[in-house]
Amino acid sequence: MTDTPGWAPPSSSEQPGEEGRPPAGAPTVPGQSSPIGSTPPPWGGGYGGPPPGGRQPWGGAPGGQPWGGQPWGWPQSPKPGVIPLRPLGVGEILDGAFSTVRRHWRTTLGISLGLAVLQQTVVVLVQWQSYENPDSVLPAVSALVSLPLNLLIGVVATALLTMVVSRAILGRPVTVGEAWRDSRPRVLQLVGLTLLNLLIVLGFAVVALGPLFGYLLATGSDRNPGLVGLLVLFAVAVVAAAFWILIQLSLAAPALMLEKQGIRAAFSRSRRLVRGSWWRVCGISVLGTVLVSIIAGIIEIPFSLVGVVMAGDELLGDSLTSGLDPALPLGALVVIAVGGVLGGAVTIPAGAAINVLIYVDQRIRREALDIELTRAAGLAEPGPSGPAEPGPTGPAAPAAPADGGDPAAARP
Repeated sequence: MTDTPGWAPPSSSEQPGEEGRPPAGAPTVPGQSSPIGSTPPPWGGGYGGPPPGGRQPWGGAPGGQPWGGQPWGWPQSPKPGVIPLRPLGVGEILDGAFSTVRRHWRTTLGISLGLAVLQQTVVVLVQWQSYENPDSVLPAVSALVSLPLNLLIGVVATALLTMVVSRAILGRPVTVGEAWRDSRPRVLQLVGLTLLNLLIVLGFAVVALGPLFGYLLATGSDRNPGLVGLLVLFAVAVVAAAFWILIQLSLAAPALMLEKQGIRAAFSRSRRLVRGSWWRVCGISVLGTVLVSIIAGIIEIPFSLVGVVMAGDELLGDSLTSGLDPALPLGALVVIAVGGVLGGAVTIPAGAAINVLIYVDQRIRREALDIELTRAAGLAEPGPSGPAEPGPTGPAAPAAPADGGDPAAARP
């Protein structure tokens, strides 16, 4: 771990099948006794609970519950930034993502607002050309040309916002210029990784739908219903396999940006981090996507309604005449685009932050990354029996035994 936003890959070997991890100072070998002769509370379950033996903590409330939900003297998880440095719950990941947007709004909105304006400008121009030249092929060509631009916008957003989130975890401010300086050396590799992901999706789409569409086109109206059903089942199975692989590779982008690895190493790293936790990563990713989409819809729907009202009879006439998606006048397109810009300004950084925090959570669970993050944030690491020892202004710590024995034996 260094002071820069990038996090080096762990030097020790990974244990992909191990989901739990002990707190700082606890033994890492199963069955090994604790350094101080007692077993500390497990991560994620012991904090905030009663101490061993059922004793009432000092300052406890009636009924055995401590005042404030935390026993006095019980080790607290440090929280220098947007998340506590311990294995995270689903709510903490989502809250950390939106806390990043709220606390670092100047940087996150500066990035996402500029990218959203560029993206919506392209959309408005394409749709306006469709309105002005309904029989021209120019709108279709413009739409195809806008695809690489949208891909590039997504890459830049991922690169910059990953660095913002990495600083937000440590509680450190970051400007747009600093985020760009830290991410610029990895942007080209991130472009390659994104293109490979796109090729994987297209490859699975061809394998899934190619046989079905080929058979339907070749046979015309003389089709075997049983064979069509089998081809549909095959397509569903291929789509399910593609989704499984995409979740396996979903943490490759933060691994590439933060660990400064190559494309192939980032894909392999993502698979190892997701292994054994596929359902958890999938569930949080899907929940985050749904939540971000709902928020975007809440922001954009009022602007869309105003745009429809502005179009008025012209919109109704086009829809009745063509039966297809009607083109809108420029004024209505601009109003709708404003809603898209505001929605993207909030949801683009939140979506990127969710992905990065899932990656951080997996590394905390498997590699005790929280200890390295605590050190990088400049915080004292809590011991297994309580909070950190007092600093220079407090009582002096007892000297270590001269014979090199157990330090706990020297404590009063």
